[in-house]
Amino acid sequence: MLHNSPNDTTDAGPLLERAADAPVWRQTESPTLARVMAGELCAGCGLCAGIAPDAVAMQLSPDGFARPYPRALPLAASQEAHIAAACPGNIVAPWVGSGAAVDPYWGPIRQCAEGHAQQDDVRFNGSSGGMLSALAIHALEEGLVDAVVHVVADPLRPVENRLQLSVNRAGVMAAAGSRYGPSPVLMTMETLLADTRRFLIIGKPCDISALRQLAKVDPRVDQRFRWMLSFFCGGMPSLGGTDAIINAMGLTGAELVRFRYRGNGWPGSARAEAADGRSGEMSYATSWGRYLSSRVQYRCKICPDAVGGSADIAAADAWYGGESGYPQFDERDGRSLVLTRTEAGAELLDSAVATQSCEVKPLAISAILLMQPSQARRKRLIVARTLAARVFLQPVPIMRGLRIGKAAAMGKWFEHLRNFLGSARRIIRGQR
Repeated sequence: MLHNSPNDTTDAGPLLERAADAPVWRQTESPTLARVMAGELCAGCGLCAGIAPDAVAMQLSPDGFARPYPRALPLAASQEAHIAAACPGNIVAPWVGSGAAVDPYWGPIRQCAEGHAQQDDVRFNGSSGGMLSALAIHALEEGLVDAVVHVVADPLRPVENRLQLSVNRAGVMAAAGSRYGPSPVLMTMETLLADTRRFLIIGKPCDISALRQLAKVDPRVDQRFRWMLSFFCGGMPSLGGTDAIINAMGLTGAELVRFRYRGNGWPGSARAEAADGRSGEMSYATSWGRYLSSRVQYRCKICPDAVGGSADIAAADAWYGGESGYPQFDERDGRSLVLTRTEAGAELLDSAVATQSCEVKPLAISAILLMQPSQARRKRLIVARTLAARVFLQPVPIMRGLRIGKAAAMGKWFEHLRNFLGSARRIIRGQR
């Protein structure tokens, strides 16, 4: 069982070993994983390894993504069934309104607000106003949960990530800021479910989707995870993108003692620090726009829920400048877009506001399009992109109940045609 003393954190996830070859799954080993890997649909969440740790190992593939590799032992029938029911490369959790309005772009919405952490250091160190960090700290300090499950930079290989269980403010703050690299948050799931504590988890939208689906076949999920928080995701880049950033700074990953993708301001700069005192910085616009966004894995390009629609609360950058069609990344005081999606999420946000952990004010849903235009565009194009895959007999995840048809109806015919043809061309070339 994982254990924390009152003043520490636990690294709950082992280091990802680097594999020499790409993973290969046979139908006889796992029909689900064979299909997911053949279609390049793996999100890298680690759930399969978390469910079946004796049969599946998460490793870094040669192209820099977290991927499942078969171990010597076979999957049990129950493990295969749970993976099939929850793997986000196989099925994506539907959006459930439960009294909330469901927007084709933005998912279930009970409250739509703009806000930020009240404490200056949380707002400064966190991404986009520090809302998720503030909510996690609030839940811990008010005794609402016993630990926060989230990702932190690996102390030994700071360009990589590992899972952390934080039990106090210091632990949450150590992990503040975005981490744009492989982060298999769910790879110790069986250990977490065997624990007796109450958790708040901060994960990618695909991580939360996987948990919601797993909860349908394993009641322990809802018993252990009191809140599931997420964020708007631009996609998971390969570690090759991180290496390119570091090399552009005149450094190498092997000599780094610290690496930060974002934070310490809004949006904050990427910063690398070497053991000999050398350092480098790069703006967010350059690091994401030039080096990371072009190396996003294929599963993210067809993601029908990059906005955390299955979470209790989702947060995002409340960018300025969407009127021009692309947000502006000038340094400012951080502000977050905050969407509560469930009754539990609304209760957590209201509690945090009442204790002055964060500050929010109502925001019109129509304003989200100006803050996050690229998310709306991606959602509109899911039908065109997945249609290309289907035409060429490539598998796609099950995407029922996610309003992808309604989102597509808001697009232009030439936009759909261009993306269908582009996706088809990349499939033919094997360059998804």
